[in-house]
Order: sequence, then C-alpha cells, then structure tokens
Amino acid sequence: MATLNKRFFQVLFFFMAFAVLLPALHAEDGPEMDEYWKKRAEIAFEKAQNAYNPNPEEVTESVNQKVGKFMTGFINKVQHNTTRRQLMKKKYKGPCMATNPIDQCWRCDPNWGKYRKRLADCAIGFGRNTIGGKKGRFYIVNDTSDDIVNPKPGTLRYGVIQKKPLWIVFARSMIIRLKEELMVTCDKTIDGRGSNVHIAYGAGITLQYVQNVIIHNIHVHDIVAGEGGMIRDSVDHVGFRTPSDGDGISMFGASNIWIDHVSMYRCGDGLIDAIMGSTGVTISNSHFTNHNEVMLFGANDKHNQDKLMQITVAFNHFGKGLVQRMPRCRHGFFHVVNNDYTHWLMYAIGGSMNPTIISQGNRFIAPPNGNAKEVTKRENYPESEWRHWTWRSEGDLMMNGAFFVQSGNPNFDSKSKEGMITAKPGHMVTSITRFAGTLRCKKGYSC
Repeated sequence: MATLNKRFFQVLFFFMAFAVLLPALHAEDGPEMDEYWKKRAEIAFEKAQNAYNPNPEEVTESVNQKVGKFMTGFINKVQHNTTRRQLMKKKYKGPCMATNPIDQCWRCDPNWGKYRKRLADCAIGFGRNTIGGKKGRFYIVNDTSDDIVNPKPGTLRYGVIQKKPLWIVFARSMIIRLKEELMVTCDKTIDGRGSNVHIAYGAGITLQYVQNVIIHNIHVHDIVAGEGGMIRDSVDHVGFRTPSDGDGISMFGASNIWIDHVSMYRCGDGLIDAIMGSTGVTISNSHFTNHNEVMLFGANDKHNQDKLMQITVAFNHFGKGLVQRMPRCRHGFFHVVNNDYTHWLMYAIGGSMNPTIISQGNRFIAPPNGNAKEVTKRENYPESEWRHWTWRSEGDLMMNGAFFVQSGNPNFDSKSKEGMITAKPGHMVTSITRFAGTLRCKKGYSC
C-alpha cells in the first residue's frame, strides 16, 4: 500500500506541475496560441491524463502475453533463421501468413475490404485503446490536390479536418504532395489498404493536441519543411503556423495514436517525432530506411511533461541507410519489443533525462565500424547519473559484436504478474517482422 500511495502522489504531483506549465508550452516552440488552440491544449491534457497508465509494466506484460501466445502456435509453421533478412530476398507468394498478433487479428481475412473497421480492434501496447474513425462513416479520397485554406471535398485535407469521426480510404493509388503540414483532427483513420498511397515531396502529417488517430498502410517519404502561414486545421478555424520542420509524422501533445504498416524514408527532420507529453502511442509493423534521425520521443530535457510519455515500438524493421535515434528518448516509459535492427551507423537506442527503456526480444546487427557496436547511447550525462536509469535488455539477440549497456536496478523485473508469457527471443524476429512496411492488399484476397 505504501508503494501504491507513493506512486499515486508522484503522478498527482506531475499532473499538477504540468497543468501550471501548460499555458507556456506553445510559446516556447512557436507563436502564442489563440483561444482555439488554448482550448485544444486543455482538452488534450485531460485526454493525456486518461491515456496515461501509472503501472506501465501491465501494458508491457499484455504485449508479451499476446506475442507469446501467438508465437507458440506459429513457431512450428516457419523455419527461422538468423541471417540478415534472408526471408526478404524473395517476395512471398504463398498463402497468407500473419507473423505477429496484430496481423493475426485482421490480415488473413479475404473480406478485410468489407470489414475494414475490424482493424480498430487490433492495436496492442500503449496505443491499444486507439480506434480511430471506427464510429464514423467512410470518406473516400479521390482528389490529390491540396488547398491549405479552403480544401475541396474529396481531398485528404478536407477529410482530416472534419469534426466527426471518419474512416478515410483512397479511391485509387496516388501520390499526394502536401503544400503545408496536414493538420489532422481527432477520431480519424487514414487507411491506405487496397491502394498504393504516398504522402511525398511536400509537407508531413501533424497530430497536434489530438486523440484517437490511426495511420495505416501508407508510404511517407521525401518530406520537406513547410513555409508556414495561414492553414486550416478544422472546419471552423484557420490559424497561423510557423514553418514546419519536415517531420514525416509529428505528434505534439497527442494521445491514443497507432501507426501501423507504414513505410518511411528521407524526411527533412525526423521520420516520427512524439513531443510535448504525447502518450498512449504504438508504432508497429513498419519499415524505416534511408534516414539520419529516425524517431525522437521528447524534444527538450526541460520538458517535464514528457514524463507522461508512454510508447510501444513493436514488430518494426529498422533497415538500410539509417544512422541513429531508433528511438531517442527523454523522461518517459518506452517498450521496444521484437524489432529487427539490421542497420545503423552511430547507435540504435539513445536517450537522456532518465527515461525507462525496456528492450525485449529484438535483434541487433551491429555495423562493421568497431566504434559503433554499442546499441545504446546516453546523451551528455556522466555514468554517475545514467547508471541509475532503467535501461534493460531481455532476450535480445546481439550479432556482429553488438552490445547493449544496461543500467538501473539489475534485479528489475518488467513482469507484473506471475505466469506471464515473455516476449519471444531475438532469433525469432526475422519471422515476426517479415511483412513490416506497407502491404499490397487487394479486395477479395488476404493481404
């Protein structure tokens, strides 16, 4: 009881401190907010409190159980190997093979096109409560144009600014070049299944002070910084935006977000950023290539609101041409489970400001450079401080000299209940992540 009370008061104190900081947050990162954005920020903070789990180990356990139960039945069906992505050398042409519990939930149903919204029941990890636009109607994107102030019906921008929940799909394969950042509102699903959809050669996707968004099965690449200016961010508000950084997907004070089966590369800043207390996030089944700073979770050591941050990174492939930040974390709690790290030039996982990082069942293949074998990097802190941070490696496979420097309590146990099934070990990751990235889905056939 004493432990529970201590944790309760720690969380309560943090929320009170964050509430005091809230009015000043945006001023530090851009122009002063108007009344519309102040109201959005207040609502977002309330929703973030609801998404925050004071016992994050319960969520890591839930993921582990789902992976373990699924792999128990799957293990005898696939021949595992530990070489560098040998299973990806040839395109798979056999019957549908769901290789992790998220994909098992929907992918092998040939009627997925008829029952698209079943996807909303498939998230796991900290973003497990995300249902996107499940409770809304379908909206079809059939126009690739982009008017940032008065978007036309049929365009992606028109769909994402609507007030009601929407499940957004695409009439055909298309490339959408956004003139400025795409301001997505709450309760939206962007579902690219059945089409080859690219958000490219323009601005990226922004999730600012929003909740309950799914981004699924799209390509996001070659994103460039925007110039800013007046941009419509809802049906009844146009506001001034400073220049965007060139992130592929940016979360700012967002909660209950699920990013799944995306392929991302070559963005102007980060591929995926989550800052300003974003929480309740799962990033899964995705493929990342050809980029320097891949994922940033927390932008500034002074942003104590990022103690609220809880993110699951699961079943992804970190592939060719990557340099660092897979992810780079501050303050929060991060579960990195069953990912395949086949390439990095500097390091894979880094952080500062005492983040908790639980790495389970990943495969790390170090680069040839003898000075870049370490998976981890602590930013600008002496060992006397970071040795107290909880960074644990459980069941990870280290190859080509890779090593993970652990810290914190050596007896730390991420299991919160007896009898839990742990995440599968790293040598199974090649199979688990076999279909990471966008999928070629055709109606009437399994994906």
